[in-house]
Amino acid sequence: MDNTVIRSGDSGDADTLLRFFDEAVEWLVSRGSSKQWGTEPWSRVPKRVERVKGMAADPGLRIAMVDGEPAGALIVSEEHDPHVPSVDERELYVRLLITSRRFTGRRVGGRLVEYALDEARRRGIDLVRVDCWAGGDGALQRYYESQGFKPTVQFHVDEWVGQVLEQRVG
Repeated sequence: MDNTVIRSGDSGDADTLLRFFDEAVEWLVSRGSSKQWGTEPWSRVPKRVERVKGMAADPGLRIAMVDGEPAGALIVSEEHDPHVPSVDERELYVRLLITSRRFTGRRVGGRLVEYALDEARRRGIDLVRVDCWAGGDGALQRYYESQGFKPTVQFHVDEWVGQVLEQRVG
């Protein structure tokens, strides 16, 4: 039985998002993938805390709840991040997809991806795009591919290499 409920998020979710990022950094470091987000917990980096507060205030924020507990977060927007190449059509962009390590194996990320695809359909948008870190062992890109996304272009932000992926929902 799927006990996942997706609710709108708000600025009160900033601490929840910071916890998700801290869990992700700890997990990435344990796997030897510290180049994605570094080794310092986001909650200890003032610039990142401010960034997360901005994410929490984003009207596109959705929080996945499993058995009443926050388990993941999604932000979708019709605007992509500035470092990502533009497309010549309307799109829904996944600006954030993060899950709590405490809910591994519960399909939280998959449910949030499904929500994003359904939201695109509700808005009459055929293209959903997302970007992710293209480094390490490639597990993150493979995850998005397992969710039906296809890789398109790579981009660089300083030393960080990103991969854009897309999915058609029409």
